[in-house]
Amino acid sequence: MTTKIDQAFQEVPRQYFLPASVRGFASDDRPLPIGYGQTNSQPSTVRQMLRWLDVQPNQRVLDIGSGSGWTTALLAHLVGSDGWVYAVERIPELLRFGRGHCRAAGIMNATFYKAGQKFGLSKQAPFDRILVSASADMLPPELIAQLAPGGVLVIPVRYDIVVVKKGDDGKVAQQRHSGFAFVSLVQDVPS
Repeated sequence: MTTKIDQAFQEVPRQYFLPASVRGFASDDRPLPIGYGQTNSQPSTVRQMLRWLDVQPNQRVLDIGSGSGWTTALLAHLVGSDGWVYAVERIPELLRFGRGHCRAAGIMNATFYKAGQKFGLSKQAPFDRILVSASADMLPPELIAQLAPGGVLVIPVRYDIVVVKKGDDGKVAQQRHSGFAFVSLVQDVPS
């Protein structure tokens, strides 16, 4: 049985979101370099994170560490034409890279933002779902604050992936899944 995540992977092929130098390795189940010390995550890990995220049509989703734009495009497919993805990236070259790939793929329901000094995108909050594709040292409370009641946050924290669910009453529950490695989540620092 084909799932909505399977369909998203078919509709949004990874190779179109990679630098030309590594496109030949797109089917490998491993992270691939996209420049600036960043990677396009391992497909099996992305698939699992999307399962935990449980994106639904019409939702508002925040994609932190959008990199090549691949996860943004997958999320845009999952939320459908009435949903919206807010992609955040701190490296200007990767921001342009990801935006360009999404435009080339015909993604019309995503907006790209340069990451600031705080985690997330509080001016656009709350979000139904938040996906983070780089590892934080600790769970950022500001991301939980940006999560709508009934929302889900999936974030790597050190070597775990933490799934945070916010109840309709605002109470938060966490589940940890161990054994993952990601590049570090780094925010801009004041100059």
